[in-house]
Amino acid sequence: MNRTLVVATLMASGLATSSLFAQDAAPATPAAAAPAAAAAVAPQALPTKTAVIDFERAAGATNEGQKMVTDLRKKYETRNTELQTRATEVESLKKQLQAMPANSSDETRTSLIKNIDTKDRKLQADAQELQQEEQSDFQDAFGKLMQKVGPVAVKYAADNGFSLLLNTGSAQNELPTLLWWAATSDISQAVVNAYNAQAGIAAPAATPSAPRPHTTTTHPTTK
Repeated sequence: MNRTLVVATLMASGLATSSLFAQDAAPATPAAAAPAAAAAVAPQALPTKTAVIDFERAAGATNEGQKMVTDLRKKYETRNTELQTRATEVESLKKQLQAMPANSSDETRTSLIKNIDTKDRKLQADAQELQQEEQSDFQDAFGKLMQKVGPVAVKYAADNGFSLLLNTGSAQNELPTLLWWAATSDISQAVVNAYNAQAGIAAPAATPSAPRPHTTTTHPTTK
């Protein structure tokens, strides 16, 4: 919504600038020929039909969003399984250390401790690297998806007579901006249906819920 507002503002600014240039370029007319000043028009409130959408959840609920999550899970499945196997190995070595007899040699105990420390450090580093890679991959794919769903949401709102579209979603650990809205004003599912029809992507056999991104929210555009 913020980016939509920015686009609208820039368009309005461009129109205003064009109007000013046109006035500067126009030939001067005698003061006597100038028309009488128009009467001031009092501003008045117009009825507004407002729509709301949980934009991130709607994008994730589309068939394309669900397929994206499934594909990403498959892409990293082997590496995640490997990490789980290594984590199990480290836990087994830790139990082995705890179960060592009291009369075990210092050399044996020290060697095992060093082995555990080396494996654990490498495991933690690899797990962090994989997590960052997965998150980056997801953010990139989900951001592109939202850029495609955005115009569909805006078009649906415009085609159905709404003059304002608000996003009810909020970033993690943040209070929502909107606290209440009528259920009849929520177009989230309608936009999901419209996008699915336009994209032509069938729903996957298994439909896991799309995780929400953990970085700055991307808002729809109107291009």
